[in-house]
Amino acid sequence: MDLAFLHPLYEHPGPWASVYVDTSHHAEDTPHELHLTAQAMVRELSRQGADDATCQAVESAIEDLRHSPDPHGRALFARAGAVVLDPHLACPPPGGSRAEWAPLPRVAPLLDLAGEDPVAIVAYVDRKGADFELRSALGRQKAGAVVGQQWPIHRTSSVDWSERHFQLKVENTWEHNAAEIADALSVCQEESRADLLIMVGDDRERREVRGRLPKRLHDRVVDAAHGTGSRLLDEDVERIRAEHVRHRLEAELDRFRAARTPDDEGRAGAVEGVPALVEAAREHRLEELLIRPGGGDNHREVWIGEDADQLAVRRTDLRILGEQHSWAARADDALIRSAVTTDAAALSLGVLTPATEEEPEDIPAGGLGAVLRWR
Repeated sequence: MDLAFLHPLYEHPGPWASVYVDTSHHAEDTPHELHLTAQAMVRELSRQGADDATCQAVESAIEDLRHSPDPHGRALFARAGAVVLDPHLACPPPGGSRAEWAPLPRVAPLLDLAGEDPVAIVAYVDRKGADFELRSALGRQKAGAVVGQQWPIHRTSSVDWSERHFQLKVENTWEHNAAEIADALSVCQEESRADLLIMVGDDRERREVRGRLPKRLHDRVVDAAHGTGSRLLDEDVERIRAEHVRHRLEAELDRFRAARTPDDEGRAGAVEGVPALVEAAREHRLEELLIRPGGGDNHREVWIGEDADQLAVRRTDLRILGEQHSWAARADDALIRSAVTTDAAALSLGVLTPATEEEPEDIPAGGLGAVLRWR
């Protein structure tokens, strides 16, 4: 997950209100339910010590969701009487809506709730053109269409010379239309930055278009098993999107496993465990954080200062580093703050290793690890 959008959260000191709102239950009484949710979140924040102005800002933001509820939910991060960031969620927060008041924004859940959500262009291809549709966890939207040459389209079975000439025109029409579709699909991908191109249509038509796409897109193209109008097509799209996420996570986890093996001089390119990660964060060496939801080290207490590289396992360590002010924080949120401010990335391993399962031996110990920028 690219963490750049989180920068506004670390431009101001805390404490912060972090609220995850579940809007996945759509019914006639949804506006009333959101009104009750707003009141409940405010009560919880107030109980934890949040100021009145921030509570009111959160309440207003949740009330505003009543007019156009998101498909799954929204995260709200607020301080000093203002909501600073409110990203959409790609899936509902487990356990429903919740709120926390803490020195740092509670951003770690975003890695699962708003992180790996590949955008797909579904291309409905036929001999006459194509329709494009963008798909993500937030739904679908039209993304353009291509109308190719309309005549001649269909073959004939005759062997007469004039009919063979007609068939040649048919081939030329198909090739022209396929080239037009491929060009438009390439532009659409570049503009939308889609992760996947899912082709829907007959085998030959998909093949003609795929062969004319630029090489940079070849590894993004996947064929849907079912065609236009099939009730199973939506399942195909979601399965392809889920497999894309899983393959990417497996590749990154393999990279971590390879990097943590020491070289001939005993230096590793990856670390795990809170002490090693804290040291790497202070030295700005984090390249990519790996976090397993429910890992034992995620909620381990560390100490933070005002700057992102001021963190330590013990409070006395911060004083040695010259930091006069310090606060206790969760290890995962503190490390994500360091990652954001040093332009590192982060991934949740939740898809590969659900929190309900026993922790595998080949993932980061305690649920926290990182690939480093240098050994």
